[in-house]
Amino acid sequence: MIRQTVAILDFGSQYGQLIARRVREQKVYSKLYPGDIAARKLAQLPLKGIILSGGPASVYAEGAPRCDEEIFKLGVPVLGICYGMQLGCQILGEEILPAQHREFGRADLTIPKAEGLLAGLPHSMEVWASHGDQIGRLTDSFVTLATTKSCPHAVVYHARSNFYGVQFHPEVTHTPLGSEVLKNFLYAICQCEGDWKMKDVVAESIKAVQTQVGDGQLICGLSGGVDSSVVACLIHKAIGDQLTCIFVDNGLLRMNERENVVSTFHDHFHGDLRVVDWADRFLTALVGVTDPQEKRKIIGAEFIEAFKSEAVTIENARFLAQGTLYPDVIESGSKDGNLAATIKLHHNVGGLPEQLGFELVEPLRDLFKDEVRHMGEFLGLPEKMVWRHPFPGPGLAVRIIGEVTKAKLEVLRLADKILIDEIQGAGLYRSVSQTLAVLLPVSTVGVMGDERSYENIVAIRSVDTTDFMTADFSRIPYDVLARISSRIINEVRGVNRVVYDISSKPPATIEWE
Repeated sequence: MIRQTVAILDFGSQYGQLIARRVREQKVYSKLYPGDIAARKLAQLPLKGIILSGGPASVYAEGAPRCDEEIFKLGVPVLGICYGMQLGCQILGEEILPAQHREFGRADLTIPKAEGLLAGLPHSMEVWASHGDQIGRLTDSFVTLATTKSCPHAVVYHARSNFYGVQFHPEVTHTPLGSEVLKNFLYAICQCEGDWKMKDVVAESIKAVQTQVGDGQLICGLSGGVDSSVVACLIHKAIGDQLTCIFVDNGLLRMNERENVVSTFHDHFHGDLRVVDWADRFLTALVGVTDPQEKRKIIGAEFIEAFKSEAVTIENARFLAQGTLYPDVIESGSKDGNLAATIKLHHNVGGLPEQLGFELVEPLRDLFKDEVRHMGEFLGLPEKMVWRHPFPGPGLAVRIIGEVTKAKLEVLRLADKILIDEIQGAGLYRSVSQTLAVLLPVSTVGVMGDERSYENIVAIRSVDTTDFMTADFSRIPYDVLARISSRIINEVRGVNRVVYDISSKPPATIEWE
């Protein structure tokens, strides 16, 4: 299917993927490209518009990232965000200077006339700014559409090039009406039709799997999480009994996880599921290991060995399916020209296909988490499976700070179960995005009964997010937190203190390791 596309040119923004996600929320397909992609390559797309992302550089600095100036001659509207605005303005003849008063955080945008890019918006709105540079004196070729107290040209328009620039971030949730700005750009200015629909994505994905796999045998690593479950369901619809799923019990699972995965699989897939018990091998390999990246490497290596032990018994297997998502790819370091930094290792973006000599099948690679959930709903998976909170590939190992032991795992499993039970009991499970418990390597003094205790701390983390690229802590009611704390302290032997993590992402990540 030829689908209308809005190209996002990335100049190293931490929000590059978020821009793409916000565009897709408006039912318009978007894809991220390197900032310096040649205009002639973009011209080959069914292109409706271009968005220039933000970035950490100054446009006047030596070696600052640049775009191909020919993009302004492609005949499609261009929207510049923050650095992208400054770059577009500089290319079109304006001077960019260090601002006398930098803007970082919330700012009030004043809109004298709400039209065009700003149509339907109030005369004053809150936006999220993050810039130390801004346009100097504006020439007659530009029109100023909005201002802030510190930025006299916060939104500008260049009619001849059909270029719009905004000196704030409409893609982040801290700009409450930012989606309206993007909607205006996509529909009123780019004349998009909104043809990014899940039914088409599913149909195209099934066809792509069938074309790639043919009559071959495919193996899928099933974890019980949303991503692997949707992958398994999609592939099963595509190739039926050519699919074999492998579930590796690494000993780092939640309480009753193995039993739940097996029963859920047989209830909804009716396919071939192999279970590999590798728990002792994982725990032995983790003895004495405290560094989180080293844990991930070890767990990834052991996962490969466990998976291989079963995969080699499956006759004619040539393909391997993985539930890799856009955020997995980005946080594991770029391979596609994106300039975002590596945050952490993901063992599902690694050497397994090379080790096995398999061809990789990744039908979710271009999707965000909420898009995967919508795909799962469309495919008919049960609600409890589709809306299950994310669980990391390395399991509880990265929720135990320090060395992983059987004793610590038992403590954390019970604390985790109590936490999830209470969140579900309070009716909060669907309203929060991810909730987890972390066992800290710190003992504190307490009083239990009439005796002094010196025991462990459990940290609770719960976040609200739409994309898992940015997140804020959940405002869980105090009475629910009190019940969680009381139950954990009273029911989990070895814990005498519970704390609540109120960090946002960024700067913190959602998981602690």
